[in-house]
Amino acid sequence: MNEVLLRLEELLFLSAPEVAVVSVNEDDEATIRIGVSCRAAGAVCPGCGAWSSRVHGSYQRFPADLPCAGRRVVLCLHVRRFTCVDALCNRRTFAEQVPGLTRRHSRWTERLRSALAEVGLALAGRAGARIADVFGISVSHSTVLRLVEALPDPRPRTPRVLGVDEYAMRKGRVYGTVLVDVETGRPVDLLPDRESATLAAWLSKRPGIEVICRERAPFFAEGARTGAPTAALQVADRFHLWHNLGEAAERCVSRHRACLRVPFTLPRQESAKAPQAADGSTTSPWPTGHRFADRTREKHAIVHALLAEGHSRRAIGRQLHMTHRTVKRLADAAAPEELFHGQ
Repeated sequence: MNEVLLRLEELLFLSAPEVAVVSVNEDDEATIRIGVSCRAAGAVCPGCGAWSSRVHGSYQRFPADLPCAGRRVVLCLHVRRFTCVDALCNRRTFAEQVPGLTRRHSRWTERLRSALAEVGLALAGRAGARIADVFGISVSHSTVLRLVEALPDPRPRTPRVLGVDEYAMRKGRVYGTVLVDVETGRPVDLLPDRESATLAAWLSKRPGIEVICRERAPFFAEGARTGAPTAALQVADRFHLWHNLGEAAERCVSRHRACLRVPFTLPRQESAKAPQAADGSTTSPWPTGHRFADRTREKHAIVHALLAEGHSRRAIGRQLHMTHRTVKRLADAAAPEELFHGQ
């Protein structure tokens, strides 16, 4: 029997060598009770830090431990209460705690708490509670979530390549800045606005950044220049590189559309002609029938019609679900062809 108890100590309490296994009992087919006690001669007072070996009394604690072979394991821990030897300490007595095994007011061992927290991190609340029940741990999904929330936040490392972009808290009105570690794809921080001073202050506290991958917004460029004037290299992100290339290709195709020949097999269709200059040349790079040109002409006509009726630009934006910048571009253009040349 002594050999079995010693072997059980080695298997279950390697992280707490000061714990001694006293007994092992089976209450029923689903529960194992293990009697344990602490080998230390005394304990440290949590109030003043003084060492005391004067035993005031003792009691039993029954923290749940990790299940064994699908069976619930409960520790019958013999806890001693010591008298503090410091007369100036506010604590007259205190209960001993086993480091790595118990904590105050906890009904679980530390390793059971850590295991449930890891399950919650991997599977969240409901799925984590279901998996824990399969392993023999009865717990609710809200408890799993509370264990995850109680974990300390991981200390983020300073990224080498930082991605900077904006996000909308209220589209068209309230924007913030999202910072991402480009190499790992993990978000680093969220800034409450997209001002250059805010980004510069954030960058000045993290000198280890080597590359800043950002969009074309001028306030991000100014913030990067101010916060990391020499340490970081500014580059355009991949999305905006492809976006710029697409816009340039579309403008080129639009300017040379007249060079394309209509196949002779297609029947000729009568359609409205694009506006022409006095010499007969076409003033619009996109003729009538092009879906982008027709949509822009329609929006331009609607905005100018509403302006003629006395509506304000802000009211037009709310009615047509457009941003203030889009309404301003359409309203300031005397003809839709001015918008085509600006594409």
